Formats: sequence, structure tokens, C-alpha cells
Amino acid sequence: QLLALHPEVNATEKGKRPHPVMLTRLLALAAHALAEVDNRPEPKDLWKEPINATLWKPCSDQRDWEASGNISSSEGTNGYIIISANGGINQQRVAICNAVTISRLLNATLVIPKFLYSNVWLDKSQFRDIYQEDYFIKYLKPDIRIVKELPLELQSLDLEAIGSLVNDTDVMKEAKPSIYVKKILPILLKNRVVHFVGFGNRLSFDPIPFQLQRLRCRCNFHALRFVHKIQETGALLVERLHGHMPHLSPLQDNLLGHFAGKSVPGGNRNGSSKYLAVHLRFEIDMVAYSMCYFGGGKDEEEELEMYRQIHFPALTEIKRTTKLPSAAFLRSEGKCPLAPEEAVLMLAAIGFKRRTSIYIAGAEIYGGGRRMAAISRLYPALVTKETLLSPSELEPFRNFSSQLAALDFIACASADAFAMTDPGSQFSSLVQGYRMYYGGGDLPTLRPNKRRLASILVKNATIEWKEFETRVNKLIQQTKQVHERPIARSIFRHPRCPECMCRTDN
Repeated sequence: QLLALHPEVNATEKGKRPHPVMLTRLLALAAHALAEVDNRPEPKDLWKEPINATLWKPCSDQRDWEASGNISSSEGTNGYIIISANGGINQQRVAICNAVTISRLLNATLVIPKFLYSNVWLDKSQFRDIYQEDYFIKYLKPDIRIVKELPLELQSLDLEAIGSLVNDTDVMKEAKPSIYVKKILPILLKNRVVHFVGFGNRLSFDPIPFQLQRLRCRCNFHALRFVHKIQETGALLVERLHGHMPHLSPLQDNLLGHFAGKSVPGGNRNGSSKYLAVHLRFEIDMVAYSMCYFGGGKDEEEELEMYRQIHFPALTEIKRTTKLPSAAFLRSEGKCPLAPEEAVLMLAAIGFKRRTSIYIAGAEIYGGGRRMAAISRLYPALVTKETLLSPSELEPFRNFSSQLAALDFIACASADAFAMTDPGSQFSSLVQGYRMYYGGGDLPTLRPNKRRLASILVKNATIEWKEFETRVNKLIQQTKQVHERPIARSIFRHPRCPECMCRTDN
């Protein structure tokens, strides 16, 4: 079964020693507990958010520029902004919405964003391959002017020579709007064009004018719609997971367009009525970069060090010249990604039954089939997009990691419950934000406090299952509490604030 589930992972393991699985005692206790509780009712709040989550409703689609005072205009007469966004689909999405916001701030015309090719993501997709260009332009027309190309007379300019090329080193991370007015606007007015290269997290979340923050929300939650190819296959995934066509709702309308509420050919394939989606951020790049240890002895250490030398040479140099925290300390501080066996213990402790249908999102898991066996032994109803879709259905997306990630995004955002294993993951953060924005209190997200979880897991040799259950439930309940977005927190991750959502009890 595991070979069928993860053929691409098992292929990478040929000739290597199997990766040992951690926490074997607790895993055995979990298996026994799941067998005992199979006929008992699940916890009442397992598939629900706290009741006060229903008080928040989406409203970033509401515009009121007149009441906002002098926040530039939508005419775009001061010049053109180009961005070449780096990273994967999640980083690119944040960069797009920040560029939209800055274009309004500077009264600039935005050129449809470009995506830089990455040696990590290996994906040549551009904006039009993932998002609907014409919809994006039309939806944001009352806010900013957007064009597909620079005017011909500006295309031949040497932007670097005239000082219009702006790198991430030129603008600080999470820069305030005033920095753009002070540093970028003069370049724009002088040269008529500014090109931002990289543009990762280069706009602050606070302080920022109300309507500009609302525009950033509007871009993320309303203006960016996947192309029909992704929507159709996403609808197929959701229909097979739920066992019925996706219900028409604001969330499904946004994610699936006209494929929502409409049966897709070949859709219903003995799915489950409810499913849990889990984002396992445990690929080799994440594991290697974390500098953590996962029980694999000398073989693991050598394998990860070799990977770091090739892909993270700067980290290798820091390790060589600087005394770094120990792997044990990093784990105690919650700095390590959760391994699959740690994630599955969390799921068992909070009450998901053995028969729960689980969708696993993510790329190739480090450690492959042996590591995934920890989950599949406890939860056999395990699926991925690779097992739900036929080779011919997946073929249009092969070699396009960002488009494959978009399918995972749809499946995770649409899930009845979503569990992240790395709260720092941009993918998980965007999924959490979408579910918070559109969920109406019905789409819970489980977000572990990794530091506190580590303090529980370290007692693997002695802790009894009942105590483990109680302590894990307590920490998960605390992260499910409903509260307004804290100052400086990302609106992509936490849109529960007046700029993005409105309270119904006011």
C-alpha cells in the first residue's frame, strides 16, 4: 500500500539504509488507544471552530477610497511598477498583493508580475499559467491600473543603468509605506518605471492605512483566481475526497469558479463525507536547513550535510566558522519541523479516529515509505493527489511544482479540518488565512505550539497515553482560540481584523 501511495519517495530510497522511526513507544500506545476508541463518539469540537468565530465575516471586497483621505489614486499616472517575484507559489502570492498595494500608494500602473525561475522549485510557470490574468486586471480596476506589458518606448530602457532596478537589499524587510514614498517614488517620477527583483516580504503589516491594508486583503482573497485547468482538477480532487460535488459557497466559488457545485466527469470515486488535510512540511530541504536531528545516526548526518553543501553553501560556511545551537536545543525550542511520526501522535491524541480519511499535502517526504508507515499504520485511509488522480489527470501538471502546490492548496483549504505541522510554513499560513476568511466558523485549523509539543514528546520513554492526550489537547485548544489579528501579524495568515473582516455583532 505504501509503495502505491509514495512510489516517487520509495524510488529515492533504493540502495540506502531505511530511516529509523522515532517515538516507537508512543506510537504503540497510540495504536492501542485508537483500537479502543473506534466506536466512541469523537470530541464535539474536533471539526468545528469556537462559536465566536462565526462573528467574523469577509468584507475586504467593500471599497471606500473616498473616506480614506489622500491615499493616491487608481489612475497609475506616476509610472510603471514591475516585479519579478522569487520563491514558490506562496511567496509569489504575497509579493503580488504587496505590489498591488504599493502601486496604489504610489499612483503607479502595475505590470502583470513575473516569476523568477528557482533552482529549488524548478518551475517555469508564469502568472498566466496559475492565475486568471483578465479577471485579476478587471477585479482590481477600481483600485489600480494593471497592464500586461510595459509600453514599447520603455521596454528598451537599461533599468539597472538608470537606477530603476531595486533589489531586496535596497528595501528592508517589511518596510513601512513611508519608505516607498521617500525612496521609490522619486525614482518612479524620474524614470517612469521601477523594477523590484525578489520582493520577498518587503511591505510591513503595521502601521499601514486602513484602505491599503484592505486592498492587500482584497487582492489575496478575491482578485487571485486559479486558471480553469487548476480549478477543474481541484474540483475533481475535492469531489473524490468528499464523495460528492463541492457545495457552492464563497470559498468554493473563489477556489473553483464555475466548477463549484457542478459534478466533474469522473469525480465521485467512493470518497468520504469528511476529510482531514495535513500539510507535512518534511521535505529534505526543510530537514537539512533546520539543522535538527531525526534519529538516523551517522547516515542521516552525512546525507543532510552533503545536501547543505550543495543547496545551502552559506549555511555550511556558518556551521564551519560559528558554534551553532545543538540539535537537542533546537528541538526543545520548537525550531524543528515535525516528523510524520510526531504529527500522527498529535492527530491521535486530539481524537481523530482510525478510519478518518486523511489527505496528505506536500512534496517528497524525507525518509520516504518507512517514515510514512508511522502514519499509515495508525490511519490507513491515507490519500494524496497522486493516488486520487490518474496519471493522465496529473500529466498537465508534471514538472510544474507551483501548479501542483495549487492543487494541494485547494484540497487543504476545502478540507473539513486542516492540520499544519510547521506554523512557519507560508503554504500552511495561506491555507489557514483562507479558511479563517471564508470558513464562517466551520473550517478549523490545528496549529501546534512546537516548543510545548517538544516538551511533551521528550517524555516518550515514560509518559502514559492518558497524560499525553490531555497535554496535547490543552495546547491545541489554546491555539484554536478566536482573537483579532495581533499588531504586525500577517493578514495573509490572520485576516481576522477590521480591514479584512467585519464583526457581525457591532
